[in-house]
Amino acid sequence: MSILIFVSKFIVPFVILYIVMYGMACRLKIYDEFVNGAKEGLNVVKGICPVLVGLMVATGMLRRSGVLEAFIGIVEPLLGKVSFPSVILPLILVKLFSSSAATSLLIDVYKEFGTDSYEGLLGSVCLASSETVFYTLSIYFASERIIKTRWALPGALLATVSGTVASVWIVGFLVS
Repeated sequence: MSILIFVSKFIVPFVILYIVMYGMACRLKIYDEFVNGAKEGLNVVKGICPVLVGLMVATGMLRRSGVLEAFIGIVEPLLGKVSFPSVILPLILVKLFSSSAATSLLIDVYKEFGTDSYEGLLGSVCLASSETVFYTLSIYFASERIIKTRWALPGALLATVSGTVASVWIVGFLVS
């Protein structure tokens, strides 16, 4: 373990030094390339900023409106039949839009049930095995101006469902 700590202290400076030395060997104007890359990065941020603001507002509205609680009340009888705690469903639904909002919900689960409880473990594994689908798709498609998403959204949602089912199975196996 100590070798990993030693290597981790020097890996970033080494990579930076390698990039600079490689640029000098290729006779590039390193600072000019850096400035041009920063300009391109700012243009990407400018293009996706409205999408980010919209997603943050939508996530906040979803959390505070009570829609999640109403939806959970409707599907709670079905969740009980498959040994899926109803407190985990908001985590998965919110994670589709915002990882930080889902993490704050997971902290609430930790406070209520504990980190080593079935709910805490399942929430952790579910969040680790899923992606912020709508956030990621909107950022990548907006930055590349892709309009026809084809199978990206259904594939990502299928991956989320698969990760959730696998999480329930794995945590259920480990806890029992």
